[in-house]
Amino acid sequence: MGTVYAAVGDGGERVAVKVIHPMQASDPEFRARFRREVRLSARVQGPFLLPLLAADPDADAPWLATAYAPGPTLAQYLATHEPLADGLLYAFAAGTAQAIAAIHAAGVVHRDVKPQNVLLTPDGPRVLDFGIAHAADGTSVTRTGILTGTPGWISPEHYHSGVTAAEGDLFAWGGLVAYAATGRLPFGTGAPEAVAYRVMSGQPDLDGIPEALKELLERALAKEPAERPAAAQAVDRCMQLLSDECTQVLDGHRAVEADNDPTQIGNLVTAKWSMPAVDDPSWPNSVSGPQSSFRRRTMVAVLVTAAVVGASVGGALAFRHDDPQTSASAGSTVTTDAKDAVGTHASGAATDGTSPSRAGVTGQAAADPRTIPVPADPLAGVTAPAFTRANDETQPVPGEWSGSQNAADTAEQETATAIRDQVTAMLATKGMAFMTPTVTFNLQAQTVIVTGGPISTLTDDYKEVFRRAGQMASCITLAHRLKDAPTAWPYGRFSVYWKDYDGQDEATILGFGKATDGCYTEEAGQPQGTDEGVVTAEIPSSDKDEIRIANGTVKAITAAWNKRVTEGYGLEPFDHDNAITLGFDPVERMMYVWAQDGSGALAGRAQQSHFEDVVTKTACPRLLAEYNANKHWNYTHWTIAAYQGNSAQPQLFTSGDCLPKAHS
Repeated sequence: MGTVYAAVGDGGERVAVKVIHPMQASDPEFRARFRREVRLSARVQGPFLLPLLAADPDADAPWLATAYAPGPTLAQYLATHEPLADGLLYAFAAGTAQAIAAIHAAGVVHRDVKPQNVLLTPDGPRVLDFGIAHAADGTSVTRTGILTGTPGWISPEHYHSGVTAAEGDLFAWGGLVAYAATGRLPFGTGAPEAVAYRVMSGQPDLDGIPEALKELLERALAKEPAERPAAAQAVDRCMQLLSDECTQVLDGHRAVEADNDPTQIGNLVTAKWSMPAVDDPSWPNSVSGPQSSFRRRTMVAVLVTAAVVGASVGGALAFRHDDPQTSASAGSTVTTDAKDAVGTHASGAATDGTSPSRAGVTGQAAADPRTIPVPADPLAGVTAPAFTRANDETQPVPGEWSGSQNAADTAEQETATAIRDQVTAMLATKGMAFMTPTVTFNLQAQTVIVTGGPISTLTDDYKEVFRRAGQMASCITLAHRLKDAPTAWPYGRFSVYWKDYDGQDEATILGFGKATDGCYTEEAGQPQGTDEGVVTAEIPSSDKDEIRIANGTVKAITAAWNKRVTEGYGLEPFDHDNAITLGFDPVERMMYVWAQDGSGALAGRAQQSHFEDVVTKTACPRLLAEYNANKHWNYTHWTIAAYQGNSAQPQLFTSGDCLPKAHS
């Protein structure tokens, strides 16, 4: 969403300031969501939350400021420490349950309870991030066609119907405490659709959890929302467990008799809480003489996760000593430089001549880089290519990553830059531009290597998008290189790795391939949608053009389908109003339209054919108009899919291109 700064307020207090990216700030719908975040955050108060101190959602660079809390996230902590146990585990469970209870008492649903949104501070756990919260009365401002939340921390009912109520927070809380107790994700890892299937149909991994707590977590993780305890009930039970571990008497009464008094609960949690001290650098908080204003505008480089409200993977706090341009005036004055809080907008479309052919489109110049095709067989007819492993099917072997080197000459440097820029452009459309890759070369293996990380809190679904982007960018770039200099360019293989920590001897391989096998999934020369593509398309977009087109197109498709249903074709309506959704996959450059079809409205080929007709007649004019008007717009291909019944795996019906075949 933007950048989080470490800052010092007028009173010397430490503050975390989130400043929104200008790409988001220019979107009226996003501003509406951000105003709601500020409004909802102001309503929520509690001992295990971070108070909102000040905000200006209407500033040129919108921002909010919260209290600063040092410490790792739960995910970061478990990456290097043993799971929580005994009184510390019960204190964690009680504190986080109390935070959720306070959220619900304010009439708010969090909707993104997960290990990356819980800090383990010296004073106890702190629940963060109301970026996708909504009011319990059901009012919300959300992007059309987006599943809110993080795979593995989404409730079964949210997967089934999109319902996001307080019971969903308790489901995520149950998984959170199980993860804290075992160090294992309760529904495992892997592709998002596999995790979703386990959430909806499988049982959580609760082995090794103390029996009394395990019973509570089993209730919290029940498939049916009505079977889960309320947050206040979870607090009561956790306090009973905690009091059994604690001999301290508060005000003459055992802590369990506190009747959910936040002060009493806070005292008891603190009594059993013990966290290693964090390396928290000292912050300038006073100066004398003419530079007294320096205290108010100093930004300190603190590479711990602070109150990162709205960042999905924690964040590095920025350092800047320039003159301030934005200020907080409500309750606590905090200043920061808006120039540092934003990054350069990266379009989702590569403009380096790497797109499939698009010649002859109205309004596009002959030199439009989108019209240059990617060579499907770049070494066809070459008798002595420098790349000699075109027919080698062996997988990468240990040592290839550690034996790779930085670019050694101009050609390698240009290749590294092209791959890095394409990966960043693809990831930027999903708000993942922070995952900047490193590109190295292994001449002996004739392989270009793309490496991401280390980002300890990153979930598998993010890594999967990084893998796809790294493979596609490498394939496209190397295919052009092989085509242009087949007897001189030796690199035709590529591998994508993930580094878990600095100093790692051998990184984890995510994927690999060859640029001589074709880069796109095609059938008879026509790009096809893939299961991986629809999963990427379901990730919320951060590109304002994609959001604008998606919103208008989904509404138009829904209206056109409802009209078609009434026209006597024997079609059935979908079982809820928001069944049709839409998203973009920047890797394959494919628009996906899918329906949540619980009632079987698209069960037959005739119904699917009608749906395809409605989608293409409604969406294609919009995509082509944008393509002709916006040189960064790369989407003319489409795929139609449906989640039928309770399936967590979409059925891909058909793919096509909005452009006439002569132009493809």
